[in-house]
Amino acid sequence: MESHRKYFEVVYEDNHLIIVNKKSGVLVQGDETGDIPLSEHVKTYLKEKYNKPGNVFAGVVHRLDRPVTGLVVLAKTSKALERMNKLFQEKNIVKIYWAIVKNKPKQEEATLIHWLVKDQKRNVTAAFLKENKEGQRSELSYKLLAEVKGYYLLEVRPKTGRPHQIRTQLSSIGCPIVGDIKYGYKEANEDKSINLHARKLEFIHPVKKELLNVIAGLPQNKLWKEFNNLID
Repeated sequence: MESHRKYFEVVYEDNHLIIVNKKSGVLVQGDETGDIPLSEHVKTYLKEKYNKPGNVFAGVVHRLDRPVTGLVVLAKTSKALERMNKLFQEKNIVKIYWAIVKNKPKQEEATLIHWLVKDQKRNVTAAFLKENKEGQRSELSYKLLAEVKGYYLLEVRPKTGRPHQIRTQLSSIGCPIVGDIKYGYKEANEDKSINLHARKLEFIHPVKKELLNVIAGLPQNKLWKEFNNLID
């Protein structure tokens, strides 16, 4: 039962949802690499936990990039999946990320609006300040939370959910995320992670209709530990 811990930690579970804290390097859904995705690891965990002989349902509601850590919601029933998809589509969910950057942003708090264009072949996204017919309007707000040893912790609240949005938009203001060489950081982290963490989700439970407020503990790498000590 402990084998799942190298892929995720369970943060919340009931009959309808399972919310996990994903480790860096784990795909959320399968791709051309053929690597086992988070959804399959969660299914294995559920099969073992409840000793289920048949197929187990674990529907992916949203994604995190492979090197990103933090909260991922999976639905345990098709009804819960449909309702959670609607919550995300209608933006009735608060998503809070934490990012560590080396360069201090010019403004300690701001809203960023860009039009993002994805290069599918290279799997990178470019940000444009002016409206671009090929791009998707992308908005987030950030604020500076703390500084440790020349690194800065930002709280980021995306208003839209575009591919690589936070990574691209922070890079576009001269603040690439630590470890994110794809978007301009000078060197990779040893574990190939980037210091972007899906920290908090807040939404009305799609079945129970109660407010759910979930927080993911920080990763255990050296830089996150510095900020964890400060927060504790």
